[in-house]
Amino acid sequence: MAKRRITQETFDAAVRENMEEFEMDPDEALREAVEQFESQGVDLNCIVKAVPAVTSEDKQEEQTHEVLQVNSASVKEVTADIKCFAEQCSLGFAQRYLAAQKDAYPIIFSYCKKSMEEQEAVLAALSALAALTDGQPDLLDAEGQQFLLDVLKKYQADSSVTCVAICAVRHCCLKHEQNRQDLVKGGVLPLLTGAVTQHSGCAELVKETSAALRVMTFDDDVRVTFGHAHEHAKIIVLEHNGLKVLIEAAKAHLGNTSVLSELCATLSRLAVRNEFCQDICDLGGLKLMMTLLADSYECNFHELVRQILSAIRAIAGNDDVKDAVVNAGGVQLIVIAMNRHMSNAVCEQGCACLSVLALRKPNNCKVIMENGGALAAVQAMKAHPDAVNVQKQGCMVLRNLVSRMRNFSQLILEMGAETLIAQALKTHQDCGDVAKAALRDLGCQVELRELWTGKHGSLTN
Repeated sequence: MAKRRITQETFDAAVRENMEEFEMDPDEALREAVEQFESQGVDLNCIVKAVPAVTSEDKQEEQTHEVLQVNSASVKEVTADIKCFAEQCSLGFAQRYLAAQKDAYPIIFSYCKKSMEEQEAVLAALSALAALTDGQPDLLDAEGQQFLLDVLKKYQADSSVTCVAICAVRHCCLKHEQNRQDLVKGGVLPLLTGAVTQHSGCAELVKETSAALRVMTFDDDVRVTFGHAHEHAKIIVLEHNGLKVLIEAAKAHLGNTSVLSELCATLSRLAVRNEFCQDICDLGGLKLMMTLLADSYECNFHELVRQILSAIRAIAGNDDVKDAVVNAGGVQLIVIAMNRHMSNAVCEQGCACLSVLALRKPNNCKVIMENGGALAAVQAMKAHPDAVNVQKQGCMVLRNLVSRMRNFSQLILEMGAETLIAQALKTHQDCGDVAKAALRDLGCQVELRELWTGKHGSLTN
């Protein structure tokens, strides 16, 4: 059932009433108002939960919260107020939503256009635009799209302006297919890959641009039946040499785990065709991943390890790359990573990697068994019984290991696999098919119900 919603004005009025009528102090009045509305089932995610400022009657609505004060700023004071506005928007979605409701976008965009010729001013304006559109991509209009493209062209040599402009592009494209398509048609992709090449030494820009390129490959707008995610990935790779650009950028930032995580995540999204997987391998991407995985055994490298494993999983969709991963010692590194980093995410991606490497490859199955891959999968399932994706990937590993190598069944069963798979089947509905397939191929007793075949009667009474 959908939750009830209220306006910011209603919430602010309740806080004021608590202070004026019941003589509560500001903090107590705010806390009481929050508890009151939440007890009534009201959704407060889009409400700024702060004590409204005491202002004059005629300006009370506009200046109730700091995020709205840019609306009344004079021209001379506007740059400082724009910076304050960006800071307020960065506090949370409720602040951004309130600002958008009060028509902040046209005001901010107006300043964006006026500040185009001055570096400091355009940087402040872009920061405000990026902050405002975070989670609100619908705000961007056609004129705003062209402005972002113009800024990226005009300030190509300025890493700070370029970085903030790319951040705004990313925010406006996330969960908004039309913005993605319009910006791609406008030529944003060569501007993004060119920024990485031109400013390869700027870690923050490389990280931001990698994330923006990845967003261009998303299919996350529920309002659109079919997106252009696959087409955009192809354009990035084939027309703008995206794979080489990202791999070279990774080589330039070997000591920066956050940048490497972003780059690996983006490479995963670009490995959408068999030849692209091979290209990543040929360009030195696989060798780089193996090196990074071997050097990432510290406990604080969970995210980097997860993204490396995700990238290996993606490129191993190519059967030749599967063999290359195994021949490069990838199985040993994956198993060690799973044993060292027993987190949910690492175990999920580790099992997924082993599952892909074992698929249709009996020789790879042998290497996985010899290096403790099956035991690592079993341990992962034991460690994360409530994590449906870990259970699902664990079942798939065990199933793929024995589907063409039945002689491994007894060894896996002796590890306690049957009990774990049966428990996953009982606990997680999403594990139904893979768990039953694993039990079947392991030679265990499993109830397989035949789906309706269209014979012996109809589906309706």
